Parts: sequence; C-alpha cells; structure tokens
Amino acid sequence: MIIRQLDAAEAELRLPDLADLLVDAVAQGASVNFLAGFSQTDGHVFWRGQLPGVAEGSRRLFVAVEDDRLLGTVVLTFAHQPNQPHRADIGKMLVHSSARRRGLGRALLDTAEEEARRAGRTLLCLDTEEGSAGDALYRACGWTPIGTIPGYALSPDGVPAGATFFFKRVG
Repeated sequence: MIIRQLDAAEAELRLPDLADLLVDAVAQGASVNFLAGFSQTDGHVFWRGQLPGVAEGSRRLFVAVEDDRLLGTVVLTFAHQPNQPHRADIGKMLVHSSARRRGLGRALLDTAEEEARRAGRTLLCLDTEEGSAGDALYRACGWTPIGTIPGYALSPDGVPAGATFFFKRVG
C-alpha cells in the first residue's frame, strides 16, 4: 500500500474510484456530510467539485492505493482567509470498509500533517462524529478535542449526531 497525492487530472480519471469510496463510507454509516441513498452519481458530483481547488493548489488530495485500487482518501484544504495563512483543514478522511484496521487512516493523516508542515501550515482543524472511529483515530494520533456540539449534523440514517471539533499543532 502506498499513499500518494493526486493532481486534478488524475483525480478526474479516478472519479469512479473516489465516488466508490464515498458511497461505501456513507453506506457504512460514516457521517461525512451525506445521507443514506448517496449514489455513485452523487459521489462524482462531490469529487468533481473538489477538482478546481486541487488544480489551483488550495486543496491537496491524498489517496491510499494498493494494486491500483483506491482504499482511502484525505483532503488537506488551506485556509483562504488573509489572517489565517498558518492554518488548514482536514476533510474526507475515508478508508474503504474492506481495508479498515490496517493503519491506512493513520498513514493518510500522517501524510496530510507532513504536507501541511511542508506548506508552512502550523495549525490543523477538523470535526468528526462524536464517538465514531474517526473520533478514536484523531485522539490516538495526538489531536486535541476542543468540544462537542450536540445534534450538529444528521448521521446517514437521518438521526441528529454530535460533532467533536479537534485541532493539532504541526509546526
């Protein structure tokens, strides 16, 4: 398994694979902004919307690949506000359900953190569903929880769920 960055052209070619990962995550109950019934077409629309940021450099897309199969993703998005040139956000941290518990999430997160450091970003932020596998991963990787907002978002099955917000200093 390798972790590597996709540029916009390759991401465009890999849209079906990227969509598969997102569809799998939602189907498995991951609270990643979408509801049950999320389709391959919906996945294409989401990932296609990420391509302009990848192309212009405000967003970095990393994937875990094994035998040319995409098994995971993480997106590093640089804050665009003039007073936040030191900050970035982590998003779409996904690991295919068939590949979980193999260290892919940690490897993807480590890669995004290292890229943030290389880009001069010293503060990372993210949020995840309270009590989720992501919540446990971020805590295990040294992220600091700053609080939980009850009922912040709906889980894929439409039930309100809390979101825990985290930060990590990487510089």
